[in-house]
Amino acid sequence: MSWTVYLSGEIHTDWRDQIIQGAQTLKLPIEFTSAVTNHEASDAAGDVLGEEEQSFWRDHKSSKVNAIRTKTHIEKCDIAIIRFGDKYKQWNAAFDAGYCAALDKPYITLHAEDIIHPLKEVDGSAMAWAQTPEQVVQILKYITEQ
Repeated sequence: MSWTVYLSGEIHTDWRDQIIQGAQTLKLPIEFTSAVTNHEASDAAGDVLGEEEQSFWRDHKSSKVNAIRTKTHIEKCDIAIIRFGDKYKQWNAAFDAGYCAALDKPYITLHAEDIIHPLKEVDGSAMAWAQTPEQVVQILKYITEQ
């Protein structure tokens, strides 16, 4: 079986690359998908629909355009990995986790121990909580090789 894994969340570190490289090294049967990880491009996704004077409406349009990709990839994935970093609050990642939970889609959270408390509900619906990309790769190895 080939698996589709959606990578959601924090875009300021190379955690995605670490997971993809680890899976490729182990030759795991996984295709990875992701939201747009270029912050500026994501913020400008709705600009094609016309210029906005208020940032709320620019963000609103861009979030809807981005949601086309995000919703499609989440609905089609077998499992999602949802990363919460320490530099910014990833509200979009929390939303993705909630969407996965609503769809009964399994997901793994990836974050440091110091944010367990604010993520207790998100972690409560997760199938696993990992602290490193290497742990995620080992989980993916287990579920794809058994």
